[in-house]
Amino acid sequence: MSVELRQLRCLVAIVDAGTFTDAAIELGISQAAVSRTLASLETALGVRLLRRTSREVVPTAVGVQILGRARRLLAEADDLVREATTGHARLRLGYAWSALGRHTLTFQRRWPDLHPDVELQLVRTNSATGGLAEGACDVAVVRTPADERRFDNAIIGLERRFCAMAADDSWARRRSVRLAEISDRTLVIDRRSGTTTTELWPPGSRPAVEYTHEIDDWLAVIATGRSVGVTTESTVNQYRRAGIVFRPVRDAAPVPVRLIWWRDDPHPAIPDVVALLTELYRRDG
Repeated sequence: MSVELRQLRCLVAIVDAGTFTDAAIELGISQAAVSRTLASLETALGVRLLRRTSREVVPTAVGVQILGRARRLLAEADDLVREATTGHARLRLGYAWSALGRHTLTFQRRWPDLHPDVELQLVRTNSATGGLAEGACDVAVVRTPADERRFDNAIIGLERRFCAMAADDSWARRRSVRLAEISDRTLVIDRRSGTTTTELWPPGSRPAVEYTHEIDDWLAVIATGRSVGVTTESTVNQYRRAGIVFRPVRDAAPVPVRLIWWRDDPHPAIPDVVALLTELYRRDG
């Protein structure tokens, strides 16, 4: 059995137009071609789809069901074509946790002024590649090393590490903490898309670990006071929550912020994204 989109489009046109003649006008083909196309669809499916009288054309009971599916399939096909033909007129920036931190809003405001012909969309996904590997975006901001076999990347800036803790934690009264102190606590880690691993600490001095799989869960566990977390500066700016405070980890190395994109299919606007974000991180430190 082979069903083609042109057959489904013909079925929808007949029902919407009300007559074979009007459907032919809408489709830009002859009335005879409309009849042949419908007949071929009914043959392929093995059912009668329309009941034709002297005054009207109405779907059969099966035809009503097929018509609904046909509309959805045609809409998806149209979306696919639109996606392929207008892809460069839209730039999807993916991220897993905190986008660009304090630079996010500035970037969103400046981009349309500099590139009014390329629509910017921010896409959050719970993915280690910020949705790039899943096809959800054209370029992603990440804070972990990229797979250089598949992705090109550029470091656009650096961010400090912060310790997240419950607001009533004894550390909340301090200005900063050290890595060695954190090793005595339970550390909550998002193993899917977080930026922290126990490799920040030497073997034998690593903290006990509790795992989560999403930033909201990570924050919820920390708010209970049973664990602390280590994250980048962007999280501090993007996720201000009652019951949680952040303090700098003063002896931790900064985290590189990277943009990654497909090596074999880069969006033409990527050099402009890299340039603007590098400027924002350099300007604001």
